[in-house]
Amino acid sequence: MPVAPDFRITKFSVDNVKRSGSSVGRNFYWKLYSVENYYRVIIHSVLSAQLGRNWWLIAADPEIQKKAKAFKKRYLAHPWYTQQGGHDIYYIDLNDLNEIARANSNLLEPIINDVDQWILRVETIRLPRNVIAHMNFPNNTDQSRINILYQDFRHLINLIGQNPTFVPIIP
Repeated sequence: MPVAPDFRITKFSVDNVKRSGSSVGRNFYWKLYSVENYYRVIIHSVLSAQLGRNWWLIAADPEIQKKAKAFKKRYLAHPWYTQQGGHDIYYIDLNDLNEIARANSNLLEPIINDVDQWILRVETIRLPRNVIAHMNFPNNTDQSRINILYQDFRHLINLIGQNPTFVPIIP
């Protein structure tokens, strides 16, 4: 489906804003959602297999743990909001996921070849992700980055899914 134009470069109308928003959701948001959650499942699955159920306490930097705990606490203080997930990995940012991957690359490397390259690739969408998360329209370059990384993660998931030692575990 074609991408609607950014409403900010057209004459203002309620319909143009709606079309832009619908287009961003239909074409990009779900891909970012998928990439972040594929990444969470991969990290959680590999580290659970390598370090056990409590991998978070061993493998996540104490500052990341503290950040997740504070973020989770804010949500728990307002139970009428949707909880982000049961595991603390759902309460951290993309850069925190990258930091966990970097710090534990020796454990991820048997499953993900060249972890450092994957970390760099994830970095390419951090800013476009924030553009979309803050309700803005990604430019053509950012759209391409998102599309490519989504396809690459799909390929990675399919590839590691063929590895008999990899068992995906939803955090």
